[in-house]
Amino acid sequence: MANSYFHERFTPASPDGLSPATPAGGSASKGASALSSRITSVLSASYADLAIRDALETLDARQVRNTAETRRQLRLDVQREVIQCNGEVVKDFGEVAEQLTRIGAAITSLNKYCADMRSHIKAANSETAPVREESTSLMAQKKQVETKQQILDAFKSHFIITEDEITTLTSTAEPVNEEFFHTLTRVKKIHYDCQVLLGTEDQRLGLEVLEQSSKQLNAAYQKLYRWIQREFKTLDLENPQINAAVRRSLRVLAERPTLFQSCLDSFAEAREHILSDSFHAALTGSASDSSNIATKPIEFHAHDPLRYVGDMLAWAHSATVSEREALEVLFVSEGDEIKRSIQAGLESEPWLRTESDDEVFDGKKALNQLVSRDLIGVARLLRQRTEQVIQSHDDATLAYKIANLIGFYKNTFARLIGADSDVLEVFSALEASAMRQFRGNMRDHVAAVQGEVTVAPADLSPPDFLGEALEMLKALAKSYDTSNATADDSGDGFQSVLAEALDPFLNGCENLYRGLQQPDNDIFAINCLTAAQSSLSSYSFVSGRVSEMDDTVSEHIAKLVEYQHHYFTYTSGLNSLLEALSLVSDSSESIKNIPTLDAFKPEVLIATSQQLDEFLPSALLDAAENIKQLRNRRMVQDITEEAAGQFCEDFELVESRILAADDLLIHDDAEDGEEPAPSLRDLFPRTSGEIRVLLS
Repeated sequence: MANSYFHERFTPASPDGLSPATPAGGSASKGASALSSRITSVLSASYADLAIRDALETLDARQVRNTAETRRQLRLDVQREVIQCNGEVVKDFGEVAEQLTRIGAAITSLNKYCADMRSHIKAANSETAPVREESTSLMAQKKQVETKQQILDAFKSHFIITEDEITTLTSTAEPVNEEFFHTLTRVKKIHYDCQVLLGTEDQRLGLEVLEQSSKQLNAAYQKLYRWIQREFKTLDLENPQINAAVRRSLRVLAERPTLFQSCLDSFAEAREHILSDSFHAALTGSASDSSNIATKPIEFHAHDPLRYVGDMLAWAHSATVSEREALEVLFVSEGDEIKRSIQAGLESEPWLRTESDDEVFDGKKALNQLVSRDLIGVARLLRQRTEQVIQSHDDATLAYKIANLIGFYKNTFARLIGADSDVLEVFSALEASAMRQFRGNMRDHVAAVQGEVTVAPADLSPPDFLGEALEMLKALAKSYDTSNATADDSGDGFQSVLAEALDPFLNGCENLYRGLQQPDNDIFAINCLTAAQSSLSSYSFVSGRVSEMDDTVSEHIAKLVEYQHHYFTYTSGLNSLLEALSLVSDSSESIKNIPTLDAFKPEVLIATSQQLDEFLPSALLDAAENIKQLRNRRMVQDITEEAAGQFCEDFELVESRILAADDLLIHDDAEDGEEPAPSLRDLFPRTSGEIRVLLS
């Protein structure tokens, strides 16, 4: 292949220089054929062949020149290089063979050594087999002994307590401290774990341990119960450290519900006496324990009855808040721990559970009940003093203010200690007593007033008894508005007050109203109702009653408008025309007969027109004079203007009938060729436009 690429021939040119010289005959033809095939071979070769590409790269790396000598030596050089490479490979494989030989010798030696060791080991095993069997037996026995010892130690450490621990747990001479609670917890665990011992075949050990632990637990709870009883007698609710110890003790004692409830009962009794003494000292300045009173006694500085009752209620509220906060630390701050303890106690003593126990323990509810029991003595003394104040005064306003004050504190206490507290019954009774006193005083006052006034004032203003009643009602409404009774904007609670403090006086005004003539009776009624409205309009809880008064005032205003309208029609003379036209229908025949009516005869119609002209200039002033005793000047104007408007409408009706009659009469006279008679318009010249201008 190399020859085909690099082989070159020298061909002499022909003598004429056009083509190479060709040997004569067949030689020349043969040479030309060989050259042609060579050229064809070169031109048909594929230069994309990898072998050709590698050959060309090799030639390029050698940097050879295309000469005849190079072409002759190239094949030999390449073959020589190949032979040298093969020799180096053979040499390297020879070295590898030597290494493999040495490795084989080493492996043979190792196999020999292993065989010797196996023989020695087999001989050793046969000699030590009896010793190993004996040692294995001894190790198994040792392990069994150690296991039994561990079980015994574990049983003693878990199910048996020391004498010192028994003394700490049961002896009343020992304090109730952290060690006591730790020992108690351990004994409770022992008592619980005895179930495991009872599950074995031999239950004797479990029964003995269970009986012993039960005795120890009972003695421990009795000791804890007596200790809590002593602590409650001298308990300082303001000391947080003591509270922490007592709180923990109560949580533990709750596992015995009977003892726990007994502690609560004795504690409530002690706190009731303490609070009662404190309240008595706050009232009088003297206490059973002769303690110094830092503040001035309530009875010495509260001379006003309302303030006296308010100070007593404020003291009770303050004491309740303090008592609740202190007891909340004892019974509620621990979350559900007391509940879980009582649940555990009821499970261990199921005979204590009753069918009505839907809930085991509610901390909030129990706290409210305990605070209520603590306040029973205070509530009893408060009721006595408050009833004395209520019964000793005849002022209805004072009685109602006291009732509202008690109602305010009743709602406050309901939010503080619950709506089902027994203390609230005391407040309800006091509130009812004050309201009874209020109603009794009001009825006595109404009875006294009814016999004094029998005639309405000459100026038709609200009578003095109504003014006094409205001033009292303002004070009552203000008291109600500032109390918690207005939490419900419907004002249902104030309706009974209105029935006692307003309705009797309005009924008295109504009796006076019946003795008056119109329009004085309606004017008097409006003056009384508007005075009541002005007194109540600023309070939203009586909006319903104010609305009812608005309706009643509107009815009286309508009567006054009607009265003024009659005044306009009768004084102006228009009434006779309206009465005559009331018999006229809308038919043409009926309208034609209008001039024949007595009221529309010329001389009568002219007189009516003159009367109207005399009335109009001062009509509004004269009409307003009729109702000038209305205290609301704006209402006087509105009533008069509304009546004037109705009068203008009546005049428009009369005018329309007159014009219609004139049109029909003129048309008939024209058809008959007769001289037309004087028209009604000429006899009654006023127009509705003029009337509206004069009455505007």
